[in-house]
Amino acid sequence: MVDHRQQHTAAWVQYFTSRGHPAARPLASGVEGAVYRLEAGTVAKVWSGRPPADFDLKRRVYADIARHRPPFATPEVLEAEEVDGVLVTYERELAGAPLAPDSAHRPPAREVPAEQIDALLAVLRGLAAVPATESMRRLTVQGDDRPLWQDRARFPDALADLVERAVGRHRDLLAAHVPDLAATVARTVRALRALPDAPASLVHGDLVPPNVHVDQTGRPVAVLDFGFFTTAGDPAFDAAVAAAVWDMYGPHAEAHAALLTDRFAAELHHSPETLALYQRAYALTTYDLFASDGSDGHFRWCAALLDCAPR
Repeated sequence: MVDHRQQHTAAWVQYFTSRGHPAARPLASGVEGAVYRLEAGTVAKVWSGRPPADFDLKRRVYADIARHRPPFATPEVLEAEEVDGVLVTYERELAGAPLAPDSAHRPPAREVPAEQIDALLAVLRGLAAVPATESMRRLTVQGDDRPLWQDRARFPDALADLVERAVGRHRDLLAAHVPDLAATVARTVRALRALPDAPASLVHGDLVPPNVHVDQTGRPVAVLDFGFFTTAGDPAFDAAVAAAVWDMYGPHAEAHAALLTDRFAAELHHSPETLALYQRAYALTTYDLFASDGSDGHFRWCAALLDCAPR
């Protein structure tokens, strides 16, 4: 098994200490990299999933987002360096506390708090108000080998192409867990290409609760970790993914996803069928990004979502 999640190491703590940050300690980690808190107000991110050459593009995307002043803070890079071929960025630590714990660590209760739904809606509206830029269209989503929009003028067509590429990475593994995988892929791709065009805006693509920070009143004050599936695209994609990943592993996960999908469809005027389609596309494009053998929880979640898809 190859685990694609970055792990914290004592060597990086020692490195940051040697650079004048004696209080450096691990803070968080994921597929893209590991984050260390250096001192109050500053963090360092060690990027495992992005080569240093990608950084200038990411910095332009950050600037594009900031220029449109969303109603919450977004990442701000203070400094960057390359250490033995690894990109390290030094960033301002964003305020607030996570909207909720990761469901893999603490399953949510049966009832979804109204203030958490309101916070997610505010974030989705704020992201949708940031227009797509050429820099966003040039981004490559995690696990892929080319810019998502390459040779495409529409997000649904770009996403359909990605579905076909991503399924090809570990087709046999996914087919062993998803009956009629070929038919599911064909239906998904056909439906994506049939979607009407829509104005593209900023898509975060990974609005799990820890990536949304709120203040003591529950108001969203920061959105973290742009990069996993950040791109230009249909705001409905962000809504669909946010509804699906709010609770991926708890005992009420299916009910929570249905509730949030219905609520986002009604409040944000998205088609429920389009949200369900985008959730299938998300599962087909991210199923293998956390481990290579299907033993991780994300793979099982993706396979279960696809197994329940309409035939």
